[in-house]
Amino acid sequence: MTTPLTRRVALGALATGSAAVLARPAMGARAPGLASGAFGLSAAALGYQAATGEYTLPDLAYDVAALEPHIDAQTMTIHHDRHHAGYVRGLNIALQQLELIRTGGGDPALIKHWCGQLSFNASGHINHTLFWNCMAPDAPGEPGGALMDAIVRDFGSFNSFKAQFTLAAETVEGGGWAWLIHEAMGGRLMIIQQEKQQNMFVTGARPLLGIDVWEHAYYLKYQNRRAEYVAAFMNVVNWPFVQSLYESSDG
Repeated sequence: MTTPLTRRVALGALATGSAAVLARPAMGARAPGLASGAFGLSAAALGYQAATGEYTLPDLAYDVAALEPHIDAQTMTIHHDRHHAGYVRGLNIALQQLELIRTGGGDPALIKHWCGQLSFNASGHINHTLFWNCMAPDAPGEPGGALMDAIVRDFGSFNSFKAQFTLAAETVEGGGWAWLIHEAMGGRLMIIQQEKQQNMFVTGARPLLGIDVWEHAYYLKYQNRRAEYVAAFMNVVNWPFVQSLYESSDG
């Protein structure tokens, strides 16, 4: 029997990994609550509350000043507590409005608007949850193991990967992201640019490492010097976490 598409079903599906951008960590360094789900981030890691059918903002795994001097505490506080929180609110509102449309209490003419809001805000929430965990204090400068082998195979060397990744991040038009992804069907790594929170991602790919290049991620400290921010980000990459995402996606 087909399960009715209720708000709780939709929320639960998103939380357990039905969104294509989720990636499953299985090994290595991982923040509390990042237990593997069907595809990656667990419901707890995304702040999903089964009792209410809504999402809440997850806490950071480290102090807001832990990434100094590369990422400043004020930026971390505003970015997490205001911007990320805004995506969580937007996600919940979009799901509420889509439920109203399904049950006859909303305006069907707004279905495109609310579907777009769902995609934007759900992606923003997932992107940022990954982003916080892709950074860590006292981070190693390079990956190791199977991930390093794959980087050398697909980019020629770690330095070549780093040059392409930083260039992609520096040249995102407007607000968006740069991602290292694992394209599972071809079994290779790629670097892509993502506009806004959801546009231009590769269908079915697993995100491994992402950098937020919206101005709110760096402007207080770096102003318009995005390249300096990107270079600073590379000093705090949590390579054990990224490696765990790769090793699980390659399984």
